[in-house]
Order: sequence, then structure tokens, then C-alpha cells
Amino acid sequence: MSSFSVRFFTPQALPSTTSSVRPKTWVLAAPTSAPAASVEVDAGRLEPRVEERDGYFVLKEKFREGINPQEKVKIEKDPLKLFMEEGIDELAKVSLEEIEKAKHTKDDIDVRLKWLGLFHRRKHQYGRFMMRLKLPNGVTTSAQTRYLASVIRKYGEEGCADVTTRQNWQIRGVVLTDVPEILKGLDEVGLTSLQSGMDNVRNPVGNPLAGIDPEEIVDTRPYTNLLSQFITANSRGNPAFANLPRKWNACVVGSHDLYEHPHINDLAYMPATKDGRFGFNLLVGGFFSGKRCDEAIPLDAWIPADDVVPLCKAMLEAFRDLGYRGNRQKTRMMWLIDELGLEVFRSEVAKRMPQKELERASPEDLVQKQWERRDYLGVHPQKQEGFSYVGIHIPVGRVQADDMDELARLADKYGSGELRLTVEQNIIIPNVENSKIEALLNEPLLKEQFLAEPSILMKGLVACTGNQFCGQAIIETKARALKVTEEVERLVSVTRPVRMHWTGCPNSCGQVQVADIGFMGCMARDENGKPCEGADIFLGGRIGSDSHLGQIYKKGVPCKDLVPIVADILVEQFGAVPRDREEGED
Repeated sequence: MSSFSVRFFTPQALPSTTSSVRPKTWVLAAPTSAPAASVEVDAGRLEPRVEERDGYFVLKEKFREGINPQEKVKIEKDPLKLFMEEGIDELAKVSLEEIEKAKHTKDDIDVRLKWLGLFHRRKHQYGRFMMRLKLPNGVTTSAQTRYLASVIRKYGEEGCADVTTRQNWQIRGVVLTDVPEILKGLDEVGLTSLQSGMDNVRNPVGNPLAGIDPEEIVDTRPYTNLLSQFITANSRGNPAFANLPRKWNACVVGSHDLYEHPHINDLAYMPATKDGRFGFNLLVGGFFSGKRCDEAIPLDAWIPADDVVPLCKAMLEAFRDLGYRGNRQKTRMMWLIDELGLEVFRSEVAKRMPQKELERASPEDLVQKQWERRDYLGVHPQKQEGFSYVGIHIPVGRVQADDMDELARLADKYGSGELRLTVEQNIIIPNVENSKIEALLNEPLLKEQFLAEPSILMKGLVACTGNQFCGQAIIETKARALKVTEEVERLVSVTRPVRMHWTGCPNSCGQVQVADIGFMGCMARDENGKPCEGADIFLGGRIGSDSHLGQIYKKGVPCKDLVPIVADILVEQFGAVPRDREEGED
């Protein structure tokens, strides 16, 4: 695939600060050290493990020993063929009974369809699928939102949608026979679900206030859009990056607030100038898994803005070509960085760049390190005079079809027909004329359901799908997160923001390690020794320039016992006041 670059206008330079980011690691299993800068690597280890055949990349036969089951499925048939060679049209005509009879088609619906963003909910919604979209920078239109609402509405109680922790839409209840028509409808409104699951690049995250924030460093939308278009070849399918060893996350930072959570991405573009040129320093390797969680570390590399896509291409090629494909717990990119050492990994990326080299990192970071993270919920002035954006709280990210239609109506009536999704599962309505703000805030949806000014604890609440739909989740999360928070609020009064995240299993889609208080689903035992749903409690996660991952505070707490424990934590560590004392003092 030929290399290319795209030119962007340089933003106005901001005061620079110098910092060094040290690697920080949280490990569930055995402890590991930070990747060595220099490691001796046998030349044979740097031979690419994949090769192109008939337009698709496949694992070479000499590297197939000890590979994991998912790699075997990819070798049998490249999953992207279901889309690029119209295999989905034929598959959708086959009954589930017939599909289940053959291993090949059973692998299609349980594994290969994830390349089309379709996840079979075999355990809890047999025959139904969750569909994950690509929504670079979390920007969606009223027309797109209405279309997604029309899809889930036909599925009744089985249908709903979620705002995800990657600034994205996921819709639920989809049946296979409808998929070809849904894919056509997505294309008509400028959406795609392609390459959004399994061993692909996830939705590129950017600043949810891009283009409207008076304090922004750079508008991230052009970059995230280009990255998404590149990864999917403008929604036509890109086999060059559809056979990675594992999933891969990227973000482009445009705000001092670090709303993009760069330290938990495989690749984060951090704005920095160098010799008068605007560009990005690079962080690499951040990830969560059931066995290990790592923060991203500096690659000691800077690129000009024109090289955002070529750099992504070079890094993906290095990961695709050299990544380990055995135990799935050791196939994320940080494991490759560990094995090769940071300098060898960096050199492998550099030699895949158009100019065959990478500049060293710049000390001229544009992100201000002592910045106090702003709350985007509520009403805030835009850089465009006379306009404001309104951030609204979506409780644990769950919306129904009628909610989506109403959100689209509000975006059209009060804004510019646009909605912005955030990684905290909330929504921003941008471009609201100041004269219309009061009327918008008085709309029933914002007064009764999606509040612009929710309670302090509700503001910071995040929850993954949980076992209502997800077969990997050990506990129910969304309803429980709301219930526990409501009960805790009746016990204590909180005066400063506290972020509480829930995740149903160690895969940590709810990102509990970056929360002030995190809850990871597990099986526990009650006071009688009987198995029950429980949670491991994490404390101390931080986001922003002084980010670090939380640590285990208490393991195996039965869910029914969480409320008093959380209330005590809030009093002891976050300055909360018990309600009975507060009322007595009044």
C-alpha cells in the first residue's frame, strides 16, 4: 500500500512545558518491569510473520505452531471476506439451525462477524447481535441517530443502544437476516460498522469539544476522520489491517483536559511543537486485559502533523508483522514492545515510515501539565461568539429508540443537527444559540431523564454492558451501578467529583483502573458461604497529566454489601459527610 501524507494548518502555538512520562504498570498476575530501552533481538525474530495472498494478509505456515484458536479461524477464511466478497448476503439467508450444524458457519457468526462489528449474544440473547459502529471523535448527526433508532425500534424490548467508553454507538437486538439491509442503511447516512471488533483498530477517540472549545490546542476531527477512513479504506474494507494479533486503540489529543484518556491507548498522539512546526509526540502500549494492565509509555518520537496517517500505518504494520499470536493474553502491542525492547520496536516503526526514520521526541509539549480538568456537563460558552455547548448526562450510557429520536430533534431544533459522544458515556449538544439555551434546558428530556446538572456521583458514573447482554460479564452492571449510587447518595453528601466505574469482568471495558473507585465483577461468597455476585474494589485511579492506575482495595465483596463500604470510602478518602450528621448540624 502506498504511503501518503495530508497537510493541516498549524494551530496557534501555546505556552509549552517540558515533562517526562514514566512508565507505570498495574499487573494482576506476576509483576513485570517497564520495557527495556535496548534488547538483543535475533534477526530472525524480525522476519514478518504474515504475507499478502490474493489481497489479504495471512500468517505464514512456518509461524503457525502454537497459535491461538482465533488465528486458526482467520487462516481458514479471512473474516473481511464476509463483507468484501458479499459473504454476509449469503450467510444472512441461512437459518440459525443450519448455521449451527457446520463449524465453518458457526465460526462465522461467533468470530468472523466481529470484523463487521457484529457480536453474537449467544449466551444471553441467542440469535441476536450487538452492532458496534465507527464514530471517529464521537461526532454523530441527527440523521444518523434517527436511523439507528429506527433499527433498534423494530426489535422491541430486545433493542436498545449504548454510548460506549470509546465515544461510540453500539446498538442491540439485531438479527442476522436484517444485517445486509442495515449495512446499506448505515452507508446511506455515512456510518459504518466495519473493522470495529476483534483484531482490528477500534474507534479513533478525539476531543469531544473539538472545534468549539475556546481552550483547545488543536481540532482533532480532521485527524480522527482520516485515521478511520484509512483503517477501513473509506468503509470499503482494508485487508492490510484486518489481521492484527489483537485489538488496537488510538486517540488524538486536542485538549489540556485529556478527555481522550491517552494513557490507556496503544497509540496516543500528544500535541507538541518542534522547531516551529506543529506535530505530535507519541505514547504507545497502553491497554487493559484480564491478566495485565499498562499505561502507555513515550516512544521518544515526534512526527509532524502531516505524518499522522503514515505513522499509524507504520506502527500497525510493525504490530501486524511481528506481533505474537499464541496466548491471547499476551498478544497486545505492549507485549511486543516488552519482547523487542523500546528502541528495537521504535526502529521497526521507523523503517516502515516513508522517510525510513523517526525524529526524537520534542520537549515542547503543548498540553499544560497543571491544568484542572473541566466539567463538560451543563452549559459552557463556545469559541464561536453567541453560541454554547450543553453537556447532558446519559445514565450509564443506555438509550432507547424514543430517546434517540428526541435527542436528534433537540440537536436539530436547538443546535446544528450534531451530537458529540464522550468516553464517559455522555452526550454534548454543540452550537446552541445562547438565546435558545433556556428553552433547551426546559425540554422534558433534559428535565426528567438526561440532566444537564446531575448529582456529583452520577456525573462520574460509568458502566460496561454487564451480564444483561454480554456473555463474558460475571455480574450485572448498569442497573446495579445506578442503584448502588442512588443508595450511597442517601447515606452521604459528596462535595467534590468522584468517578466510579463498573466493569462486569476482568477485561475491563468499564475501565475501572482509571476510576477514583472501580468495581470489577467477580464471584464472591455471602455470609453463609454461598456463591453470589460480587466485585473487587479498586481505588486511586487518575486521569490527566498525573495519571496512574488504581490498585485493589478489597477483593470479593458481595454486591449486596457494597453500599455501606462505598459510603465509608467516600467519607474516609473523599471528604464526604454522612447525611445524618449533615442533617443534625443543620
